[in-house]
Amino acid sequence: MSLALIRGSELARDVVAAIAGKLAPTWKRAAALPAVETPLLTPDDIAHLALQAALLADSPSQREIHDHHAGDWPSAWLGRGLDYEESRPYAAGDDIRDMDWRTTARSGRPFLKIYREERQPMLHLVVDRGASLRFGTRRRLKAAQAARAAILLAFAAARDHTAVAATLWDRDDLDLPPLHGRAGALALAEAAAAPCPPLAARDRAEPPRGLDRLAWLDANLPRGARLVLASDFTWLEAAHEALLARLAERLDVLALVVSDPVERVLPDLGLACFQDLSRQRMSWLDTRQPGHGERLRRQREQRAERLARTGIRRIEIDSEVDDLSPLLAHHA
Repeated sequence: MSLALIRGSELARDVVAAIAGKLAPTWKRAAALPAVETPLLTPDDIAHLALQAALLADSPSQREIHDHHAGDWPSAWLGRGLDYEESRPYAAGDDIRDMDWRTTARSGRPFLKIYREERQPMLHLVVDRGASLRFGTRRRLKAAQAARAAILLAFAAARDHTAVAATLWDRDDLDLPPLHGRAGALALAEAAAAPCPPLAARDRAEPPRGLDRLAWLDANLPRGARLVLASDFTWLEAAHEALLARLAERLDVLALVVSDPVERVLPDLGLACFQDLSRQRMSWLDTRQPGHGERLRRQREQRAERLARTGIRRIEIDSEVDDLSPLLAHHA
């Protein structure tokens, strides 16, 4: 057995012990409840994700790191840090305190020293639990798959001493403050695994809050942080592109686009009634007509084009996929 697997197994046991006092009582109470009111993930599910994260964290990474200690990660942006980066010609308005006097004397032209900012690595995970995510036709709800992907990335980041924060988009959004190490990952796992029952027809429609939510992220996340958005992005419209592009300029943004197989290929059900719980709309569709599949394809392509225009990286995730490691290996 490899050292990574041994360490991962130890971590999985630690995770089971850590969440036993939190999620286990919830599962005991859920035993007497309807299936739709049970948590999205079991403690064993979360422990398995922690094991996958341990293996991911020990795999070769494309990120540049010097040492796994808080504050030692180099920022992608230059500023008044401590590590010398380069010298460049002086420009009007530059701070004279940063003059590179040796280069200036040698070249006869004024030069300035540029330093690289040090930053505390931070990962902020957004898990969408809205109406359109409370849907699934195969192994799990899309909300459960979004939670699994976020938890996997949180545990992988925790091993690098990254501060993990999260926001759960729901009827009442929940913001989890940054926590170092495994504490942040466990806080996210507890919140994201909470019951997420399908909405009933009598539930009121969700108000559009995409702009407000993106504006909150833009105002509250520090420059250079990593941001992961786990959603199906059915809410994405042209009005959101400017804010997403601004986030992509300031942050390292990754979009995890979760979808269900039925949303890609509509099965032949004949004449069927469909209900959009997020907008409280009902419509009858003849699934035998070939045009519906083409319309679904255009919608997916439109969302992909909008994300591409904003400069945000995108990963498509099927809700029935069990092993997320291959998809997220280069982003953990």
